[in-house]
Amino acid sequence: PELELALFPAEVWPDGKLPTELASQVQPLFSTDFYREKWCLDVDGSRIEIALDLGEVKAGEFAEPVCELELELLSGDTRAVLKLANQLVSQTGLRQGSLSKAARGYHLAQGNAPRELKPTRILRVPAKASIEQGLEAALELALSQWQYHEELWVRGVKGAKSEVLAAMDLVRHILMLFGGNVPRKASAHLRDLLTQSEAIMASDVSAVSAVYNTQTAMAKLALTEWLVTKGWQPFLDAKAQGKIADSFKRFSDIHLSRHAAELKTAFAQPLGDRYADQLPRLTRNIDSMLMLAGYYDENVASEWIANWQGLRHAIAANQYIEIEHYRNEAIALEPFWLHSGKR
Repeated sequence: PELELALFPAEVWPDGKLPTELASQVQPLFSTDFYREKWCLDVDGSRIEIALDLGEVKAGEFAEPVCELELELLSGDTRAVLKLANQLVSQTGLRQGSLSKAARGYHLAQGNAPRELKPTRILRVPAKASIEQGLEAALELALSQWQYHEELWVRGVKGAKSEVLAAMDLVRHILMLFGGNVPRKASAHLRDLLTQSEAIMASDVSAVSAVYNTQTAMAKLALTEWLVTKGWQPFLDAKAQGKIADSFKRFSDIHLSRHAAELKTAFAQPLGDRYADQLPRLTRNIDSMLMLAGYYDENVASEWIANWQGLRHAIAANQYIEIEHYRNEAIALEPFWLHSGKR
């Protein structure tokens, strides 16, 4: 339980010597105290370790429980871990989490402030990314949003449930956005699980009941497995393989123009009491912009998108004066991307 700095190798210290006063100055930020029970399994010729950790993370006056089941592939094929994970989540009481013990410890050490909702950010991808890499990055972002806000929902954070549903809807929309490159049959199973999970979450159900539900757990794991195994690849012929290897930058520019044109057509004139009918379309197009705008100046892109987001909020809140303000601002903005016909 006590840190023995003298046991570190001498070469880790400046001048090869432990500073005299350092030991008295070093204090733990947090501690993780847990009991671990382990099992080793053979699954389809692969060796997998299951570790059950029960205990708590502590930082000063703050603490929270640890109850984790970890799967580690010791040797063999990653698919064996996914197969075992699917068997486990078919039982109730498990969910796929994203907060490590250390992440929770640092949060406690910083005062355990209430965790805040995180709006979906503009997706950033490498300059030479392919369309396939763009698809992967977009789905990883959506999965991150899903898992983060699911954690907040369980913790009772107001508004987190809506963000979970928005993240799941973003997954569905990304599949639609890349539909010209990935056939629908490649994601049929995943979309079916999403539909079932959305129905559960949209009902009057508690956070715990929803996120520990077997269908919800299986949907999230199905998305993870689809990403890890590149589950779309078996559905692509040689022509489709070449197409999905094309430039994501070019793909983004083309689709930015298409979505901007769709929005400006839909909101070219005041719609009176029919604005609510356009909310699903507006949301889909905003999601597209967030997934496609990452190659350009973040401030410029964010300002362009913010006007459409303001319009969406005003429509949802029935703020008629604000609706017309944001509508006029949004349709007047010049494109910020290349190959738009304006640049």
